[in-house]
Parts: sequence; structure tokens; C-alpha cells
Amino acid sequence: MSNLRFISWNVNGIRSALSKGLEQYFEATQPDFFCLQEVKAEAHQVDSSFLPGGYQFYWNPAVRKGYSGVAVLTRHQPLNVLYGLGIPELDKEGRVVTLEMEAFHLVNVYTPNSQNELARLDFRVNHWDQEFRNFLCRLDARKPVIFCGDLNVAHQEIDIANPKSNRRNPGFTDEERESFSRLLDAGFVDTFRHFESGGGHYSWWSYRGQARARNVGWRIDYFCASTRLMPLVVESNIHPHITGSDHCPVEMWIQPL
Repeated sequence: MSNLRFISWNVNGIRSALSKGLEQYFEATQPDFFCLQEVKAEAHQVDSSFLPGGYQFYWNPAVRKGYSGVAVLTRHQPLNVLYGLGIPELDKEGRVVTLEMEAFHLVNVYTPNSQNELARLDFRVNHWDQEFRNFLCRLDARKPVIFCGDLNVAHQEIDIANPKSNRRNPGFTDEERESFSRLLDAGFVDTFRHFESGGGHYSWWSYRGQARARNVGWRIDYFCASTRLMPLVVESNIHPHITGSDHCPVEMWIQPL
């Protein structure tokens, strides 16, 4: 049996991304699991005819139209699918979908941004992050977890092009970075950093100032896995050459479980 391929991409609107190369990228890669964030649509609003045979879509849209939302495309039948964290006030934004497979849980997440002037920092760090961490730990107690998506935090200075000037900006506050450290300390590994210790690797770039062309970016999109899964993780990559969104896809390969 071949290795399993996982891809995650914040597409910043799936309908827009489909007109900018998403369909061609999917056809070229045909991963086992394709996790999308910020889809900004409901399932009936998207023409799924681009999918090869055998794929299924699992959607968790936000209550608010044209906002947030996550989805997973897969050719593997899950045992169970969970939408959200089971907390109504958090789940209305459509930020989590979980596929329970035979040997692992796959969690696709779009973490809330702390917003301008850090208006949502307290909510994000002291409510969302805590509940998400608790959710992952409950899953991990049953079987290993793979979680991926736009975590909206550059964890270390090496994960951002200009750490000093961004120190108190959303996604690079001490509080958010420490919160992500606590998540990893709960028994998970940032798979990209497991293989790559160098800088200059980013997954999001501002549309301003030709940031992408100059590679002035942030690494805020991740694949993380339970520590006990790491012997099976073959590689973890970022694909900055793939356009169609202000984020690029990230990828992980694991041996069959």
C-alpha cells in the first residue's frame, strides 16, 4: 500500500480559487485527504464536477454567509465525521471538521484571527485555543491525531520574515505563540519543523508591497501530528510556487497505518 498524501490549503474563497488554479492543482496531486480552510461557501454553491470519481466532500460552513468555513475532500470512507468542537458559541463560525479514520483522527481547523488592535486576542487565546487543545487531547486519548490548517500564528521568529516589526501584530503576539507551544507540549509535533530547521519558508504573504515576490511572508499553515505518529511521517512540505490564494498549500506524507 502506498504512502498517504495529505494537503491543506487556505483557499481564501473556494469559488475564487477554482478560477485561479485550484481545480488543476487538485487534478495534479489527487491527495488522499485535501483539507480546505476559509472556503466562504456552502456545498450547494460549488460545482463539484471537478472531483475525480470516488472523492467525497465534508463541509462545515459558517452560519454567516461568505465567511470562514472548512471542508475536507477524501477518497477514504471515515468511520465518523464531527463538525465543530461541540460548543455552540464557537461552532457557528464553521472552523473545524474532524474525520475519524480506522487508525487516526484528521482534524481540519481554521483558527480565529486576533484581528486589528488585537480585539479578539483574549477570545482566541483564553477561550478558542484552550477548547481546541482540550478537544485534540480528548481525541488523542482514543487514537492518534493529525491536525492541519491555518493556525493563524507564526510560532517562532524563524517562521516570519520580519519578527521585530511584527511583535505585537495579530498572529505574532507572545500570547499566541506561547499558546501554540502549549498545544505542542500536549503531545503533538509541528511536522515541517521536524524535517526543516532553516528559515525563509512561508505559507502566507500579504497582497501589499509585492510581499510574495520578495518572499516577505509568515508560516501560519501547519501539519501537526501526535508524537507517537512521527515514526510514520515521511515528509512535510510547503509549496510556495502554487498560487490562487494569499496562502499556499502545505503537505504531509505518512506511511500507511
